[in-house]
Amino acid sequence: MDKLERAKYARGLKASGKYNCAQAVVAALYDLTDKGLDELLQITSGFAVGMGTMEATCGALIGANIVLGLIIKNGTIKYSKQLHNRFKELSKDTICKVIKGIDTGVILTECDMCCYNAVIAFFDVIS
Repeated sequence: MDKLERAKYARGLKASGKYNCAQAVVAALYDLTDKGLDELLQITSGFAVGMGTMEATCGALIGANIVLGLIIKNGTIKYSKQLHNRFKELSKDTICKVIKGIDTGVILTECDMCCYNAVIAFFDVIS
């Protein structure tokens, strides 16, 4: 799959209701790592909804960063920063509560699109 196909796949997985945001992203990218899908789904199971509180980083961004950490051998922090910044450009923020518009009533980006954006940002950073 190319970048857009993977992004659409992640979006569809999240929209299906069977995967949380972090899981949808790792499921779209897991074959780039040496880890199995089941293992990555288990690792990312607690990262949904801003780590269950909406107060923390979007799970989709966390999922992309986990895969990034598994494939980048040197300079992961530099790439993580780039991933964060690119995701923020695409999704308008990185904190779940802000993205979902909990305090403002204005949704910046729907959850399934955050998954899409996380995959796009991932490939923008590694290419």
